[in-house]
Amino acid sequence: MPENSLESWQGRALVVGGGGIGRALHAELSQRHPSLVVTLATRHPLSIKEWPLDLESPESLATLTERLRADSHPLRLVFNATGRLHGPSFQPEKRLQHVEQAALIDAFAINAAGPLLLAKSIEPALSRHSPFHFASLSARVGSIGDNRSGGWYAYRSAKAAQNMMLRCLSLEWARRLPLATVTLLHPGTTDTALSKPFQSFVPKDKLFSPERAAGHLLDVLLQQSPSDTGKFLAWDGQDIPW
Repeated sequence: MPENSLESWQGRALVVGGGGIGRALHAELSQRHPSLVVTLATRHPLSIKEWPLDLESPESLATLTERLRADSHPLRLVFNATGRLHGPSFQPEKRLQHVEQAALIDAFAINAAGPLLLAKSIEPALSRHSPFHFASLSARVGSIGDNRSGGWYAYRSAKAAQNMMLRCLSLEWARRLPLATVTLLHPGTTDTALSKPFQSFVPKDKLFSPERAAGHLLDVLLQQSPSDTGKFLAWDGQDIPW
């Protein structure tokens, strides 16, 4: 059985993000890999089994570090399923004059800084002798090479920044945690609150349910090994240009 196969792993898997994809990933992982203790961490827990976690709060991230260091279950997988495209006070920009400083800062805080700070908070709980997966949702629109339409300045640039940060992380962990794998994943357009205002432009056969997206993402992730670390992949396993 491959060393990177979760079938043989014992320990904890942590899914971060209480949106549609995050909850679907939690359910799919729990079903596929009963040997793992699968926990959902979210800003707004819906039950006592879920862990409170705010990626924009240093105190919340510090609490996560201590919780994981004291955990009797070794950490085997962390999947960041957070992201922010729009909010009550801002929408993706169609042209330069729509760009606002507050929206840029907000987009970078959750889409770029959040995943890296999550990695920093979990690192003290990792062992260089144990295989481990770290995955984070990126987006094809964060690809500089694939950008043909422009617009969406804050979201595109924040996702591109996340890609660079986690590419750097993959190189550092390859030296310090040689059994770890870092993967950036594009889930496809998924029927969640994030994509809801833009779904009218998406063909029905290209709009995935959260459950379908979660299945694709796990299929791709669990094919990765430490020799593949640092890749930017679509839901079908295809490489996306940086």
